[in-house]
Amino acid sequence: MKKLTCLFPLLFIFPFLASCSGKKEVYIVYFGEHKGDKALHEIEEHHHSYLQSVKETEEDARASLVYSYKHSINGFAAELTPEEASKLEKLAEVVSVFKSHPRKYQAHTTRSWEFVGLEEEETDDTDGRPIKNDVDDRFRVGRKFLRKAKHGDGIIVGVLDSGVWPESRSFSDKGMGPIPKSWNGICQTGVAFNSSHCNRKIIGARYYVKGYERYFGAFNVTANKDFLSPRDPDGHGSHTASTVVGRRVYGASALGGFAMGSASGGAPLARLAVYKACWAKPNAEKVDGNVCLQEDMLAAIDDAIADGVHVISISIGTTDPLPLQQDGIAIGALHAIKKNIVVAASAGNSGPKPGTLSNPAPWIITVGASTLDRAFVGGLVLGNGFTVKTESITAFKMDKFAPLVYAANVVVPGIALNDTSQCLPNSLKPELVAGKVVLCLRGAGSRIGKGIEVKRAGGAGMILGNSPANGNEIPSDSHFVATAPVTPAVVEKILEYIKTDKNPKALIKPGKTVYKYQAAPLMTGFSSRGPNVIDPNILKPDITAPGLNILAAWSGADSPSKVAVDQRVADFNIYTGTSMSCPHVSGAVALLKAIHPKWSSAAIRSALMTTAWMTNDENKPIQDANGLPANPFALGSGHFRPTKAADPGLVYDASYRAYLLYGCSVNLTNIDPTFKCPSKIPPGYNLNYPSISVPNLTKTVTVKRTVTNVGIGNSTTSTYLFNAKPPSGVSVKAIPNVLSFNRIGQKKRFKIVIKPRTGQVMNATEKGQYQFGWFSWTDSDHVVRSPIAVSLA
Repeated sequence: MKKLTCLFPLLFIFPFLASCSGKKEVYIVYFGEHKGDKALHEIEEHHHSYLQSVKETEEDARASLVYSYKHSINGFAAELTPEEASKLEKLAEVVSVFKSHPRKYQAHTTRSWEFVGLEEEETDDTDGRPIKNDVDDRFRVGRKFLRKAKHGDGIIVGVLDSGVWPESRSFSDKGMGPIPKSWNGICQTGVAFNSSHCNRKIIGARYYVKGYERYFGAFNVTANKDFLSPRDPDGHGSHTASTVVGRRVYGASALGGFAMGSASGGAPLARLAVYKACWAKPNAEKVDGNVCLQEDMLAAIDDAIADGVHVISISIGTTDPLPLQQDGIAIGALHAIKKNIVVAASAGNSGPKPGTLSNPAPWIITVGASTLDRAFVGGLVLGNGFTVKTESITAFKMDKFAPLVYAANVVVPGIALNDTSQCLPNSLKPELVAGKVVLCLRGAGSRIGKGIEVKRAGGAGMILGNSPANGNEIPSDSHFVATAPVTPAVVEKILEYIKTDKNPKALIKPGKTVYKYQAAPLMTGFSSRGPNVIDPNILKPDITAPGLNILAAWSGADSPSKVAVDQRVADFNIYTGTSMSCPHVSGAVALLKAIHPKWSSAAIRSALMTTAWMTNDENKPIQDANGLPANPFALGSGHFRPTKAADPGLVYDASYRAYLLYGCSVNLTNIDPTFKCPSKIPPGYNLNYPSISVPNLTKTVTVKRTVTNVGIGNSTTSTYLFNAKPPSGVSVKAIPNVLSFNRIGQKKRFKIVIKPRTGQVMNATEKGQYQFGWFSWTDSDHVVRSPIAVSLA
């Protein structure tokens, strides 16, 4: 099978095909909840009746249907003209009609679980190797937590992605018990995937290709470079799935020894259900990466709900946020919430630009990406003696110094001025590059592609320079020449050296795995940022987790670099993106579900958010990629701490009907026939959420909240005291400011009063800018902390 050409991991969804007037395209017609108790065939016939009302013949109506959503979601996907879609949208019983677009997969672990305090104590469950026992108190707490959660046993996690590589040791079912009786799913067979590939670990697998085929024609294995089955062609799905629920594999590493250790998912005894809804692009399409279509994903979510999963993990998102009534993931997730299924999704890889995050619905746990304390440390030495540590996982080495050149000085004629430094394909002049180290800058083109271009031109090595937007984050890629990624400050020094030295030269030293290398976590530059442009009354993202240079299982059908010229095969690979951070939170959710099976989805989100870290492992504020303290639009409530989330003290709970009421404030209405929006709709910020966001504050605002006592520590009663650090320019107080509880399950209401400070003088640039703070409830055992974001009009 040919290698895929996707370059950087989130499954990212964004429109890239233009529509033509009058042309039939796939639209999703959404009715909300099912009305009455109908058989599945009756529901499909009901959907057909709507198509018949706008189609000329019954044959046309049946041929146009792509999916009939019949389980929890009530709706259908069909090929319609804009005029037909408009007619259906005008019907009173229709909640929304929205056009589906192909979505691009542009990629929105040995160390990561240990980093957050979860390290197992048993012998390895696939190889029987012993695990070290010389651990500190933090790991003893983590081991106790894992034992209490039974390592996720009994929990079923559905992963929507590009499939699974079932032969990976991460998906072994050795020693696992029977499949849970609650499971209703299937093992769908297809190309290179049969019933034997499902086991007591991979308990179900499905694939969804109808929408894909409506856009690109009948599926062809050769042309599509994919498997018409749940099998993963490119590694992304296997990587995310193993991060959530992968079995422990002793001695896992990438590319000949990097990140060596025992690889394990967060919930290694949880079961995996695979829902493949993203596919390799056809050869003729001039876009990089895989495509995911909303109609396919919505069908996957509908099946996952009916199959009986407890958690859904979605490393997929839009480049441009969609209104909730047009967002297939948000709609599907809302129906999952009604069944108390927790949905976690990636925030996106469009940072650090503000307002770029995807999956902003408040019933989804939206996950940003931060770093680990692990690095793959190499070195760069210049001829003038300047030395800097770098990171690299490339296997290529330099034995001696080589001449150093700047890409902009060695390009072929005709390259656009703003592209001369980028080392884009066929831009370098071989006679000026051969045997030399080339400084290439990030900005346009892929990082891997820049190294391929240097190799094509005969270069001996590459210095990959970050732009200011990339900040100080250093992703590790499997390059094809010796490579030294460097920060913007180092780029300036190198450019000055090239400019002033007659014979500049450089030596790149290979990387080695180093732990406790730098303060961590650090927010990545690529992680998409708030504010939430769909509804600024909901603060997003919710939380952050490791997403930079994560080791996990890989597909045997693709290379570590995901480029066609790379013929290497890897069992594990190091990958970067919020696609990698999302399954970390999904794994933690699975463990919390095992410990607290009766907790709601909102309670689990609250527990994770209110117990999150705001400081790094040096007890200093978590920094952004630019070196400044990160704010909640980057890290949400902070970096997740699963062990603390098991005993949060108080939670901010919210029911399905509370979300329906919230929907009234964002025009997501008429979903449930038993619920009608009130005449006076409460503001969105009054949803009982574990954070607060108030845009355009001009006068005093009172925010209502309710907390539920879920643990009273070591005493029979518990009293929580209020504390706050207000955002600049406002005052924050709670009424009441003391909450007392005498039983588990007891609820207490309070109000947060946010008021602009009198006499506050703002300049033009400060108006409309968000300021950040927090408030907390504290007793002798718990700190229940919530971030606040306020913009002053």
